[in-house]
Amino acid sequence: MPEGDSVYRLRRHLEAATLGARVRDGELRSGNAAGRSLAGVRIDGYDTHGKHLLTRFDDGSTLHTHLRMQGSWTITRAGRSLPSAVRETARVRLRLDDGREMWGLDLPVVELVPTVLESRAIGHLGPDPLRDDWDAAEAARRLSIRPDRPFVAALLDQTAVAGLGNLWVNELAFLRGIHPFAPIGMTDLEALVALAARCLRISATVPGMYQVTTGDRRKGSSHWVTGRAGRPCLRCGTRVSVRDEVQNDPEQRRTWWCPRCQPLPGTADVGTPG
Repeated sequence: MPEGDSVYRLRRHLEAATLGARVRDGELRSGNAAGRSLAGVRIDGYDTHGKHLLTRFDDGSTLHTHLRMQGSWTITRAGRSLPSAVRETARVRLRLDDGREMWGLDLPVVELVPTVLESRAIGHLGPDPLRDDWDAAEAARRLSIRPDRPFVAALLDQTAVAGLGNLWVNELAFLRGIHPFAPIGMTDLEALVALAARCLRISATVPGMYQVTTGDRRKGSSHWVTGRAGRPCLRCGTRVSVRDEVQNDPEQRRTWWCPRCQPLPGTADVGTPG
């Protein structure tokens, strides 16, 4: 599932490729303005907040999109097209003045809003470590409101901190040495927020470090616990555990942890060495 660093990197790619381009023809194919032609507008800028992408046009409107599990953006060269089966999933099509086409594919959220009213789409979100207006103290305060909330649930709540998805939540729990279902209040929230911000920024901006949490980019070694169920912990050798976070979760999120490095408070289960 795309996380804040994924969308930030997407934004930088789209900026480099299309900022200032004018739309020759194109339309929205879903959402509140389905059928609306965007012919004639110029792409004035891009922004992100958490996992949300904002595409701003010179007519005072903003296209708000969210990838969730399945969405993507792609750009085809002039004279090239997508396979018909892929074109059928397009929710946004923009043919630029140089003949290239931008395609928003299988996007579950497509919303056109006045730029001055962007807060209607993203105003509920918490502070984002990748934004200039990042407020670490406010993020810690929001996490502290419900100190008994499970660690994973608290960090996945985008109204507390925006941009952390399942991968980062699992890795942060390991790095803080806390069981993923222990109360969030059991860890130092200021230290947690600082660590989360540092990790997300490195992932988003440092070449070769995208979602590498161990510092080791080799296949199978880039994550401490995520995706490593039944394999030995890279720190202590205990077999990594996994379980569904929420039964029948449509996003199929799972939670991984090392029982020895992240013991559940009040239990003696420290797992089995690998």
